[in-house]
Amino acid sequence: MQPSVPTHREQLQMPYWVDEPETPFCHPRTLLVFSGWLLFAFIFELGMTEVAAKEKPPINSLVSMPCWVVEDFVVAKECAPCTTFQAKTTPECGTTGFVEKISCSGSKRDEFKSCRSAMMERHLFWKFEGAVVGVAAVFACLVILRQRSLDRKALEKVRKQIESI
Repeated sequence: MQPSVPTHREQLQMPYWVDEPETPFCHPRTLLVFSGWLLFAFIFELGMTEVAAKEKPPINSLVSMPCWVVEDFVVAKECAPCTTFQAKTTPECGTTGFVEKISCSGSKRDEFKSCRSAMMERHLFWKFEGAVVGVAAVFACLVILRQRSLDRKALEKVRKQIESI
């Protein structure tokens, strides 16, 4: 009979279910590479932001701005879906598909303004909630499967230890 040499796990009094990774998760080389990529991305994004800020043309006149930005206004027609004709001719319909008619009090002009419908917001909210519940269900199933897998591995280790006695 050979005298048993204590293993590293036995010396540290580690439980049988704790697996020792071959390489540490936070290896210095991994941290260095990750930090380098993070620094590169930060500098690149900062440079792109400065370039975009320099290229932006200054707004010199208020003529190009809609009247509802600089004046008081009254909503002449509530937020409604764009008609087929409005969708083709009015650029404000392009963003949300809904417009409201605005009457500016200072210049007495009528303009269209893009708006968000309460019905559209409600639809988007429930769509988002459904997606969240779906993702939660998928990850709950993954957690259950992972737990079963870990339980099987632990039971297998216990079985092997009992057989070796």
